[in-house]
Amino acid sequence: MANSISTLTARTTIVLKSAILSRLLVFLLIIIFRLLVSPYDTSASLNPDCLTRSNTKPGHESSCSNVLYPSLCSAIEDGIVWDSVYFVRIAQCGYEYEQSYAFLPLLPICISFLSRTVFAPLIPLIGERAVLAVCGYLITNVAFVVAALYFYKLSVSILKDPEVSLVASILFCFNPASIFYSSIYTESLYAFLSFGGLYHLISGGNSLAVVFLALSGLARSNGVLNAGYFCYQTMHLAYDAVFQKRQACSACIFAPFIAFQAYGYHNMCVGRSHDELRPWCKARVPLLYNYIQSHYWGVGFLRYFQLKQLPNFLLASPILFLAFCSIYYYAKSRPQCFFSLGLQISTEQKNFEAEFLSDDISRSNAASTLETSSVESEESLNLRRRRNAVQQDDTVVNIKSEPAAKPGYLSASVLPFVLHLVFMAGTAFLVMHVQVATRFLSASPPLYWFASYMMTSHAKYRIWGRIIWAYSAAYIFLGSLLFSNFYPFT
Repeated sequence: MANSISTLTARTTIVLKSAILSRLLVFLLIIIFRLLVSPYDTSASLNPDCLTRSNTKPGHESSCSNVLYPSLCSAIEDGIVWDSVYFVRIAQCGYEYEQSYAFLPLLPICISFLSRTVFAPLIPLIGERAVLAVCGYLITNVAFVVAALYFYKLSVSILKDPEVSLVASILFCFNPASIFYSSIYTESLYAFLSFGGLYHLISGGNSLAVVFLALSGLARSNGVLNAGYFCYQTMHLAYDAVFQKRQACSACIFAPFIAFQAYGYHNMCVGRSHDELRPWCKARVPLLYNYIQSHYWGVGFLRYFQLKQLPNFLLASPILFLAFCSIYYYAKSRPQCFFSLGLQISTEQKNFEAEFLSDDISRSNAASTLETSSVESEESLNLRRRRNAVQQDDTVVNIKSEPAAKPGYLSASVLPFVLHLVFMAGTAFLVMHVQVATRFLSASPPLYWFASYMMTSHAKYRIWGRIIWAYSAAYIFLGSLLFSNFYPFT
């Protein structure tokens, strides 16, 4: 037991070091490229006074000219680019414009809280906006490190294969959307809350899981899709659990996002004359978020399928191809499990695979027990794999039934994550601006589990491992170069 715990701690330490190293690498690249390349747009430091601010406190001026360290202020503010401008502005001034409601409030709230408390003494030194940016960078990078640790714990619990889990976690640390996980974007916060919520869910901590997953919907709109994991669980539980427990959990995950929509409706629609009302205010179901995405950004089904958008499709093609391969491989290997949504699995398979969110896992009182047992069973698991391979060579396999044991990526426990990826990848390809697919799908566990499974389980597929690493390295390099200098990148 002591040796197993020691091994687990060593692997966790590797993940921690990889997460920190990856953030330092991205920051180093950003600094180098900011020094070597002239930004495409030099208006990043422009920041008009808040519309609702009647007077400005000393040290809170929008300009860097009245602070103690103006050069440092300017350097930090110049790094506020793309969507970071919206998050910092909302943290500073609140929701002033209709289109700003496309950016959910959790990250701005956290930034505003830190800037008004812990980092408030820095405002006279570098200015309010620079302090807001520093808080944003700190939140996202710390959240990423914690997300990586949660991802490893989640992977070990689901895959029951610490080796594959470790490689998958390192892949996540150096994922192709890394620039967004180190910028003032919601990717890190969303990943932390999603991975953490799912880990607590499979460890039996349903209350904590609901809080995490509900907050993920307050960080990114697609966080509400995490309610699907509860819905998947209901299909495998008794009738009373469906109507007494799990529906309430799913509703709680939707609640923060719905509350934010209600907040937008109150600010933008209530108290206005009929002629002043925006079109979405008059809809039967007034959803501000959907209207903003369609009206301001042109998001809609097949609306991005234009010849001029071909470069963006090419930019997103690697992550979409990886998503397709991970889905196709699982569906081809486990057709009965995949197409029946896991409902047609034999008792032997369920006992061997520890099906996702089964009663045994849900009643678990200690998450560490799952991880430690996973480490202890690694050698026996590998032995079973070899034994199964020998048996398949020496016996006739019934093609009408699936193998009795599919550990790791091909276990039934992975199915809900694959189904979640199916919806996410389909949405990214058919509805969204396709170039954002790289960061939109970067928090999908099956991508890393599949890649790690290929690298560690099949020697003939290891060439794909080198290709995936090269892809990640290239996108980290390009992202740090282009994004930080206000050039288009995903």
